[in-house]
Amino acid sequence: MSERNIRIESIDRQAVEDQEVEIVERKGIGHPDSICDGIAESVAGALAREYLDRVGEVLHFNTDETQLVAGEAAPAFEGGEVVDPIYLLIVGRATKHYEGQTIPAETIALRAAREYLEENIPQLTVGEDVVVDVKLGEGSGDLQEVFGEDEVSVPMANDTSFGVGHAPLTETERIVREAERRLNGEYADEHPELGPDVKIMGKREGDEIDVTVAAAMVDEYVADLDEYVEAVESVREFVDGVAREHTDRAVDVHVNTADDYDEGSIYLTVTGTSAEQGDDGSVGRGNRANGLITPNRSMSMEATSGKNPVNHIGKIYNLLSTAIAEEVVAEVDGIRDLRVRLLSQIGRPIDRPHVADVQVVTDDGVSVADVEDDVEAIVDAELADVTEITRSVIDGELSTF
Repeated sequence: MSERNIRIESIDRQAVEDQEVEIVERKGIGHPDSICDGIAESVAGALAREYLDRVGEVLHFNTDETQLVAGEAAPAFEGGEVVDPIYLLIVGRATKHYEGQTIPAETIALRAAREYLEENIPQLTVGEDVVVDVKLGEGSGDLQEVFGEDEVSVPMANDTSFGVGHAPLTETERIVREAERRLNGEYADEHPELGPDVKIMGKREGDEIDVTVAAAMVDEYVADLDEYVEAVESVREFVDGVAREHTDRAVDVHVNTADDYDEGSIYLTVTGTSAEQGDDGSVGRGNRANGLITPNRSMSMEATSGKNPVNHIGKIYNLLSTAIAEEVVAEVDGIRDLRVRLLSQIGRPIDRPHVADVQVVTDDGVSVADVEDDVEAIVDAELADVTEITRSVIDGELSTF
């Protein structure tokens, strides 16, 4: 057993790639839950950087309770209107007073939220289509004390909690994650009719993969039903192409399956997000830290977005366990599937978890003993360098959803 209490053992299941049924989901950046995740994380980053600029250290905060209340809209071909704006509440805790300084935490939060929405949901006009509010209370005294021990170079865990990571991604997982990212990247750049609210569900039964896409179309760029049908088919063809880059299995792609063309019931929006019409959102209800929702795998229920990146275990250990899993699979041969679980204990240094549990499925002919030393060395090194996660998050280098 390592001094860091690293445990390596065989996993108690088949590799996910070898299971008969697999389900994978990703909520795109314009989904109401992802909007909350994105804003919470954007505000967290802005606060962390502002604290560093003003006082030289990251003070206590968390914004991981951000909520969205859907609005009402009247979409129409060539352009409708938002009737009742979306309401978004940034809520959490932040340090507003420190050593005689007053720090405008709520102003910083509002600015960060506006910039995030303008960049990622461009059809939403802040102040008209969406109203952003902020209520940040002062941080807990107990947590500030745990956080603020200046003589301790490695922070103490703020909570007794755990994070989970796994690798490698299966073909279905890669298809689902990559399809949404590319739809909201290169595809949307050339097709403004596609809104950022893209949700993808992947289902694999044996060697047959079905991909179901819900793609919000922006009414301003769609002249009539024929153009809408063309837009839906274009999305289908693009996702089918992405899928075939990642698998030789049979793939079937379905887009906007709730549409009823005869009744004129289609997924047409004014702003490109279902948040405009009855679909509320919350931080932590969507993608996990690796960008996916994976019911075939263990997951932490912690919200990663919006938490303080210095000592909030719900953020650090989810990101770190994912990084460890990816590093192990990249560096150690003979591993078919890997799960990493990191458990903290409040007040304990975050580089020394209560337990670091690594479970592996090895390739045929490879035993756990064959890979154990190499795996433990990587886990130990990554834990020793845990503060690098904090730096990467503050610099915006890691995605939390």
